[in-house]
Amino acid sequence: MTSSSTPLRLPPGPEEAFRIDVNPETLDCLLTLQRRYGNRVAIPTPNGRPVYFINDPDAVRQILVRSHARYGKGPGFVRVKMLLGNGIIVSDGDVWRRARTMIQPAFSRQSVHKLVAQMVRCTRRRAALWSDVVAANGTLNITREMNEFALELILRSIFGTDYETRIVHDGGNPFSFLSDNATRDLRVVIKVRSLRNFLLEVVTARRQSGNQDEFDLLSMYLGATDKNGQGFTDEELIDELITLIVAGYETSAGTLNWAWSLLASHPDAEMKLLKEARTLLPDEASITFEAVGKMTYTQQLIEETLRLYPPVWLFSRQALQDDALAEFDIPAGTEIFFSPYILHRTEEYWPDPERFDPSRFEPEEKHRTGERPYFPFSLGPRRCMGEYFSFLEMKIHLGYLLQRFHMERESAEFPGLDLGINLRSRNDIILRPSVQQFAA
Repeated sequence: MTSSSTPLRLPPGPEEAFRIDVNPETLDCLLTLQRRYGNRVAIPTPNGRPVYFINDPDAVRQILVRSHARYGKGPGFVRVKMLLGNGIIVSDGDVWRRARTMIQPAFSRQSVHKLVAQMVRCTRRRAALWSDVVAANGTLNITREMNEFALELILRSIFGTDYETRIVHDGGNPFSFLSDNATRDLRVVIKVRSLRNFLLEVVTARRQSGNQDEFDLLSMYLGATDKNGQGFTDEELIDELITLIVAGYETSAGTLNWAWSLLASHPDAEMKLLKEARTLLPDEASITFEAVGKMTYTQQLIEETLRLYPPVWLFSRQALQDDALAEFDIPAGTEIFFSPYILHRTEEYWPDPERFDPSRFEPEEKHRTGERPYFPFSLGPRRCMGEYFSFLEMKIHLGYLLQRFHMERESAEFPGLDLGINLRSRNDIILRPSVQQFAA
């Protein structure tokens, strides 16, 4: 592509060095650079090697989809690896391909449909708790509620009956620190690592019991084999379980947190979702995957929530070999950063981007399918396998609970953004629930 005597063709960018990280300063800097230099920017770094910030949807698709084999995980995943181990989110190459092939059957639609009962069960539990709050004329910390809901659901989905007998049998929950503590610092890493022996005990007991009476994700993981007929080693399995627990709950919890806040601020959206839920899910017996699949407006609302608040606001790739992006060179080793948060709010692609508008995702709209500037769950082979599980869970949750509860915000003040590995609200969102009385 180039020789040592040929200058690299770089996108425009600043002369001053800047270190990209998951923090507010990086978001401010990237927004400024995007406005000044456009959607392809070369940024000097303190080590002298430029990195690219890419905010062009076609270029994003080239790197993540069409030329994905030329790119590996970027430097931003080092911190995630400390927390999760070498699970599917952070692994690369043959290790990642093997794990993905083994895990994929657990997240087929047929498998996920078997977990609908767990989704209803956990949602029903929230309804009972919220009814007590309404009776006491109290408020809900919806951020904490969504953390607890999503964590309970992913644990029940993984462990099945072992959730009651081995996870919370003594009245506590060894994983509760994940939903109680929003930070992902070294203390949390230490706590997660301390659970490895506990998880190994649960896995060993399951293997010895041979209990396959009830479907759960652990049984799928234990039965998974590669092309040579080999299953996960204990270390591999624990890495994948920790990855599934942390990533499986955080995405849904964060999205539902924002969704409830938006519904409390947009009565027109609440009415449309409520009408759809009353038509398709009139009672608990009607909650099937077929009925939930018809909840088109609820799907649109969740997609618009994810446009505004994608679970991972910044991630990276690293070029494994020389490549080119239109008229620019990408030499091997180049670090490339993407921000769904910025792309989803770029007016060039999304008119009036700060406005909450689920109609953007109506079936006939251009952003509903195809080459759309939208990737809240990444793109290509690295796209999140749990996406269908997450949407099914969130649609059941909202459709069930909105028929029973109307929410009002306690404060009109925006809760702020916590720009860590995951995009969260900086302050907890507090809502006041009441009995739903809106006419159908």
